[in-house]
Amino acid sequence: MTWDTAFDIASACCLVAGALLGLAAAIGLVRFPDLLSRMHAATKPQVLGLLFVVLGVGLRLRDPGAVGMLVLVAAMQLLTTPVAAHMVGRAAYRTGQVREDLLLTDELTTALDPDDTGAA
Repeated sequence: MTWDTAFDIASACCLVAGALLGLAAAIGLVRFPDLLSRMHAATKPQVLGLLFVVLGVGLRLRDPGAVGMLVLVAAMQLLTTPVAAHMVGRAAYRTGQVREDLLLTDELTTALDPDDTGAA
């Protein structure tokens, strides 16, 4: 077995793993009951799935220019997705779209309470 064959097999495994994680994210969006659970399903497996796909494509292409672009794509995804999910979750909480009966702990009530002078 040559190195090219080994890289191609690893690439195929990464692409399949990324596709399966994307499928898991899609199923989670449909099956989970509330916004916060759906947001979790939309961010965690989707980002990891994209990283697997980027790794698989990088292993397949093996071109320094393409790999550099894929690294930028992965870095931007890692930087923007958690921030966007945080902002969506916070906006949903403020507008009352979060099911409070499904929360185990609610640390945001005291942080958003305007009467509480110790909140930041």
